[in-house]
Amino acid sequence: MKLLVMCEGANEKALMDILLENHRLSFTEDDLLGLVTYHARQIRSSGVVKAALNMCPEEVKILRIGDTQSEKLFIPMEYRDKIISIEKYCTKPELEMLLIISEGLTEDYEKVKSSVRPKNFAKQNIRLNRKKYDNSTEFYKNYYNDCEKLTDAIREYKRSRGAHQRDELYLADLLVG
Repeated sequence: MKLLVMCEGANEKALMDILLENHRLSFTEDDLLGLVTYHARQIRSSGVVKAALNMCPEEVKILRIGDTQSEKLFIPMEYRDKIISIEKYCTKPELEMLLIISEGLTEDYEKVKSSVRPKNFAKQNIRLNRKKYDNSTEFYKNYYNDCEKLTDAIREYKRSRGAHQRDELYLADLLVG
């Protein structure tokens, strides 16, 4: 069986790649379809995902990574026998919550969360080397070049958030140890 890791956005993909490169996930590159993670919301709109599925003789389990998991994943007919399951790993309300946790700003955010989205809070309050958070993949890669900081934030997010919906898991559920 191979894993197809489909990330909602480029930033989610960057964080998954950091975790993968640092051997922090419960699987390795060898377990992945095409040996990589993918920035893809749907199979039918991603030529590279379809090509990888077409070349794979094994069954495939899909791991969807993102903060908005309301969009149903449509499985094209030609892959319905090959794809054996789909798991959702959620970072609600937004991926920026990991940055807020890493910066120790959770309490400050809780005071304004009813009127300020995590993305806007991060833009106002988070800097790296005097550069404001700008929602770029490069910012995430530079910020989390210390993978321990990332894994700590992921674990704290799960510890502090309570339950997601019944069919949603946490990124922490993919971490080793």
